[in-house]
Amino acid sequence: MAHFDPTHRTFVGPAGALAVRPDDEVSFKLAMLIEGECGGLSRCRVAEKYGYSRQRYFQLRAAFREHGASALLSRKRGPKTRHRQSVEVVSQAIRHRLLDPDASTDVIAQKLRQCGFAISKRTVDRIFARYGLQKKTLHVPARPRGRAD
Repeated sequence: MAHFDPTHRTFVGPAGALAVRPDDEVSFKLAMLIEGECGGLSRCRVAEKYGYSRQRYFQLRAAFREHGASALLSRKRGPKTRHRQSVEVVSQAIRHRLLDPDASTDVIAQKLRQCGFAISKRTVDRIFARYGLQKKTLHVPARPRGRAD
């Protein structure tokens, strides 16, 4: 009977061995699920053996049952939307910048908070940086060189 060795990431059987690449997380998780569902150890011990919690084991099992092996691939973590920089907040911040170009980002953030938006000065800074709406600085032309009067 073949089994998977998680420390060496290798399927081992009576006729030989098959190595799994270190970056192949799908095969690693699938081997854990096969051992947990078909092997003799309890699912909790199998999850511990592979470095996962009991809860994560059952999450992976449910995802595998519902979507197959492609569900075992890890997805990008973190927020999926810009909940602080919604379209409305961005448009209002730009509107305030255009109405009063001399207002600081602190003042604009305060005005947006007064309108009911949960926004910080730093978020307003990010919005202005993304759209190139920083304050204009006074540009003094350089004196011409070469002529001595």
